Amino acid sequence: MHGELIHGEITERVIGAAIEVHKHLGPGLLESTYESCLCHELGIRGLSFKRQVQLPLEYKGLRMDAAFRLDLVVEGKIIVELKSQDGIHPIHEAQLLTYMKLTGMRVGLLLNFNVPVMKDGILRRVL
Repeated sequence: MHGELIHGEITERVIGAAIEVHKHLGPGLLESTYESCLCHELGIRGLSFKRQVQLPLEYKGLRMDAAFRLDLVVEGKIIVELKSQDGIHPIHEAQLLTYMKLTGMRVGLLLNFNVPVMKDGILRRVL
């Protein structure tokens, strides 16, 4: 692969990987199962990623080193949060946006695997 992947290419490949995982597993499993399978699929697609990335928080001079954990960071540019719940709720979107602001990453994906059709469980946000 030549050059650096741009945000749109990365999100497109991540979404394709999520659809592939969902096609094989369907809804109703644990989030950790989807995470493991998605990571395997990202590797197959040649994307670099980190799992369960610790995100520190500073508050008025207090530093909390492991205040949050990001499910995945893909290509060092995209935050991917995974869910396996009845739906994407406003609090999930708020969580993703907060992580994006804290990290300075401009693009985030929220993937909810507990849906009949994966495209209905995808939320992409850009700051």
